[in-house]
Amino acid sequence: MGRINISCLLPASWHFSISPVGCPRILNSTLRQIVVIGILAAAVSLLYYSVVVIRNKYGRAYRDKRFHRYLARVTDTEATDTNNPNLNYGIVVDCGSSGSRIFVYCWPRHNGNPHDLLDIKQMRDKNRKPVVMKIKPGISEFASSPEKVSDYISPLLSFAAEHVPRAKHKETPLYILCTAGMRILPESQQKAILEDLLTDIPVHFDFLFSDSHAEVISGKQEGVYAWIGINFVLGRFEHTDDEDEAIVEVHVPGSENKEAIFRKRTVGILDMGGVSTQIAYEVPKTVSFASSQQEEVAKNLLAEFNLGCDAHQTEHVYRVYVATFLGFGGNAARQRYEDSLFTSTVFRNRLLGKQIGMTSDSPYLDPCLPLDVQDEIQQNGQTMFLRGTGDFNMCREIIQPFMNKTNETQTSLNGVYQPAVHFQNSEFYGFSEFYYCTEDVLRMGGDYKAAKFTKAAKDYCATKWSVLRERFDRGLYASHADLHRLKYQCFKSAWMYEVFHNGFSFPVSYSNLKTALQVYDKEVQWTLGAILYRTRFLPLRDIQQENFRGSHSHWRSFSFVYNHYLFFVCFLIVLLSILLYLLRLRRIHRRMLRNNSSTSLWIEEGLPPQKIPGAL
Repeated sequence: MGRINISCLLPASWHFSISPVGCPRILNSTLRQIVVIGILAAAVSLLYYSVVVIRNKYGRAYRDKRFHRYLARVTDTEATDTNNPNLNYGIVVDCGSSGSRIFVYCWPRHNGNPHDLLDIKQMRDKNRKPVVMKIKPGISEFASSPEKVSDYISPLLSFAAEHVPRAKHKETPLYILCTAGMRILPESQQKAILEDLLTDIPVHFDFLFSDSHAEVISGKQEGVYAWIGINFVLGRFEHTDDEDEAIVEVHVPGSENKEAIFRKRTVGILDMGGVSTQIAYEVPKTVSFASSQQEEVAKNLLAEFNLGCDAHQTEHVYRVYVATFLGFGGNAARQRYEDSLFTSTVFRNRLLGKQIGMTSDSPYLDPCLPLDVQDEIQQNGQTMFLRGTGDFNMCREIIQPFMNKTNETQTSLNGVYQPAVHFQNSEFYGFSEFYYCTEDVLRMGGDYKAAKFTKAAKDYCATKWSVLRERFDRGLYASHADLHRLKYQCFKSAWMYEVFHNGFSFPVSYSNLKTALQVYDKEVQWTLGAILYRTRFLPLRDIQQENFRGSHSHWRSFSFVYNHYLFFVCFLIVLLSILLYLLRLRRIHRRMLRNNSSTSLWIEEGLPPQKIPGAL
């Protein structure tokens, strides 16, 4: 007959057996053993259930906590609590070509986790409005009188000083960053303006303001800051274990011999203004070049930087491609188109002896204007008359040469180097004209679909101007759309399409472009990226203070749960060991009683005592 042995993997004597012979023995002598087995099975099941349920509960709670923290950061419109001593502040002045704006940001103490960035928000006043102020004209207007610059910018700094708590002034960094207007000035005039700021501001304000805090930034830097700001608001710099999150394989710059890392996929940005167009996106893998000349050009277009607070940690190292194309904005492109149209038409008229476009009776037929709309081009005292034919496809063909594409591989507009985009695993946001072209008139902003956009653009271009005016008068277009938008929508739609698909080489099947005016109902400024980048080392101060309190903010809650797991398991093991030990002692005691009673019976009957096998 078989015998089932069950051992505890404890001392050798701590085991018992169940014999399948006879129900009475099972019902009597092993009943308690069966009960113990049942208890053991129930305990194991309970432990497994507890582990699964609690893990799911706390895992989900942790994810929800991260989600709600992120959502709160995005949608928080509450007034900033200036009485909170743990809040830090930072100030950025954007000195643009038409005016200067000051932005005040704030953030709580760093959570101590070196993997996380500062949780920076825009400061809000008592009325819950962003602390922002703008003045005119642009700072470049003081090129001939740099001694007046500090007086010009003083109202902005006084405005910030009123909102930042006085006790925080000395530890609040101030950055004055100048853009397009200052870039076109001679270096001597730039230096004179910056010198006046660096000399006078520390006399009147106590902000943390050093020589490196006032500078003229390049278009590349501005593009990088804009890219950082968008991805920060979208939460793309946060770490995730969620399988639903899109991730990308990254070869970290400077660590070619190390394994690639996987992290959240960042978004690229496309921004088409009136004068220029800019593109910026992460290049996750090491790039190759078709020639040494291309490699030299690429050095000025690729930015490698570490957003983390520890220069030795590479998980927040990013390689970003940024390129700005002057003359490729919507209005500048239309001007280039009209200049070319005027020159070629005048030349053709002289060659053929015609007067096309020179009188209103024989206008030039422009496929890039809506059907039957009339327009004029003024140049050199001459007027050229246009009438729209509304042919979207013909318009696209005419403007393709304005892309200035070359036959060299990995190039875009003007033949400028562009690293390959992984179209199957990428995402882009289109701002300014990308949004206006899709939303103002066509009313299809958001997710971009080339086929849908093309059809809508064709229909719009082919619609008579009188019908478009009627729709405009009925308020069927966006509230800020005007007659200028209606007249040039056909051209700008074709221009946007060609820049995106022909210039930047995005396939017509690409479905991960979102056109937007704002992100989460607010305009994201490049100044947010600037303050995030320039304060990236500040968390080291808090991390050093928190070294003995744990490096992860969420680790305490998880360690608490798992310590309870450990205690629960140990408690069960001790309890079961005691039960098994007591059962074993009880069996030995019963056998000894049976043996003693048998020996006494043999002695009473006059029989010699038999050898009884010892207890098992």
